Amino acid sequence: MDRREFLAGTLAGAVSLPTQAASIDCVNNLQAAPGMPAVLPRALRPGDTIGLVSPAAATYEIAPIEMAVEAMRLLGFKVKESRSLRARYGHFAGTDAQRAGAVNEMFGDPEVNGILALTGGSGCTRIVDHLDYSLIRRNPKFFGGFSDITALLNGIHSQTGLVTFYAPFAMSEWNAFSQENFRRIVIDGAPHLLANPPAASALPVSSTYYTRTIRPGKAAGRLVGGNLSVFTSLAGSRYIPSLDGAILFIEDINEYIYRVDRLLAQLRLIGAFDRLAGVVIGQFTDCKPGDGFGTLTLDEVFEDYFGKLGIPVFSGCLFGHIREKLTVPIGVEAEMDADARTIRLLHPAVSAVNV
Repeated sequence: MDRREFLAGTLAGAVSLPTQAASIDCVNNLQAAPGMPAVLPRALRPGDTIGLVSPAAATYEIAPIEMAVEAMRLLGFKVKESRSLRARYGHFAGTDAQRAGAVNEMFGDPEVNGILALTGGSGCTRIVDHLDYSLIRRNPKFFGGFSDITALLNGIHSQTGLVTFYAPFAMSEWNAFSQENFRRIVIDGAPHLLANPPAASALPVSSTYYTRTIRPGKAAGRLVGGNLSVFTSLAGSRYIPSLDGAILFIEDINEYIYRVDRLLAQLRLIGAFDRLAGVVIGQFTDCKPGDGFGTLTLDEVFEDYFGKLGIPVFSGCLFGHIREKLTVPIGVEAEMDADARTIRLLHPAVSAVNV
């Protein structure tokens, strides 16, 4: 998954914010009963301290980091940088030990109320087995990010039961839509309908927000997933959550269509689709045929893998490598409606009390 072009543009408009509040058998893993009951982090509040970590790619310039810090402050939070936030080891933001250590330290720091990834890139699968899950279990906190952070979000949930959040990076563009959905899920903590906004123009259909029913119906289950290529990289390990009765949500960027096909084939071969309740497909940004390759269309690929499962499926949901992002909690029970193309959380993703 090549995210370099996307990461170069994520900060556009970020400071125009209004102030406001060990490997196991893959088949046995998938056949196991759903994991431990969900553990809810405390809801974030204005004035809380957000710990910024960079568990994947390095940030080479100073300005993007400063803009991300300013964005968090304009959202109403204090900011604490991890010690290795500005480190670099090759293209990573520090060594594996530094990056995993930063996440562990933030979970153990009593001054930090929530943790947000600065950016993505690659490298999280190198450190998912270096996190201190007993420490995280004792100190449940909001932890968010997307893209390569998929490995940590699902690893933490699978090992501790903690609900994690497929959410904007600190370096993302915090536009009004992204802010509002983040606030409702993480701060207000009320059950919330995740849906694309209505068309902003006079036309009844907007290509930007267009969703499509692949197979109709409703289903309830735990939300699990994230970036397809990173989620698939967890297959065969203890860090992929149980998919029994789950609603799988997926997205990707800059993957040739034949690679998307191969990723879905890998998940099918390990039985990942056998007991799903439903599938929500997000934005597959710039996923095109490879040069010199004949290919199916993305629609045909999704139909081949999901159309015959007998479960509801819809596509086009606003999460992933796009400007306007929904915040999707991993591990929360939800109901998807493939006809209305919506996801309704069945209970809050955060706790209103200190835990």
